[in-house]
Amino acid sequence: MDVTNKKYTFHLEAFNGPLELLMHLIEKNKIDIYDIPIAELTRQYLDYLEAMREMDMEVTSSFLVMAATLLQIKSRMMLPKKKAEASEEEEDPRQELVERLLEYRRFKQVSEVLGSMADLQEHFVGRAPLDLPVHHLPPASLDLSLLVTAFREVMQIKEEEAGLPAAIVKPEPYHIEDKMEDIKAALEAHGGRMRFEDAFERGTRGELVVTFLALLELIKQQSVSVEQAHLFGTITIAWRGEKNDERE
Repeated sequence: MDVTNKKYTFHLEAFNGPLELLMHLIEKNKIDIYDIPIAELTRQYLDYLEAMREMDMEVTSSFLVMAATLLQIKSRMMLPKKKAEASEEEEDPRQELVERLLEYRRFKQVSEVLGSMADLQEHFVGRAPLDLPVHHLPPASLDLSLLVTAFREVMQIKEEEAGLPAAIVKPEPYHIEDKMEDIKAALEAHGGRMRFEDAFERGTRGELVVTFLALLELIKQQSVSVEQAHLFGTITIAWRGEKNDERE
């Protein structure tokens, strides 16, 4: 790449490091980073350092180390090669510098993306999560954990009453919608209020689990309520809302 007659101009700016200055010179003058005219780039770099001294700007050691590196690469490229060395493929003295510049450019691109994301985030204000109340589940009068505990006790009693090992048979299909209707029918039979365990009078283990899920769904729909008059008292299931008022 012939750049002997090309004029390079740049404004005297403050750079954070020598790689930033080199990238500025390369981008400003549209230099191919894979084919750097090292002599001209070195001259431009040294001119910038001289301008920094004239304006009493601090020239840190990192800038001077890079200047020495550029001069070393320049001298290596200017040395004549022996015939034996010319026949062999020799590593380009600029290769290490090119790799450092490419790595710096990738780092700069990532920094710009993160910076733009940070600028965008400044337009938003975060807040702590709100403690939103649960209106349907668990019931207002009874904690869901107590319901689960009561269901486990019912299951334990059923297993003790059975006293026989479970037979390996084909499972019967149970549907939550059907069990919801069964619970409603049981409530009708008990006058609109019944004990918790009355909803689990009979059935296999799988059927009782589906019945419990059906009860939770009825609570969620606000069709029934589950209540406990006092600590360790009997848990009861009753109609809720207008239907309960009609029965009273």
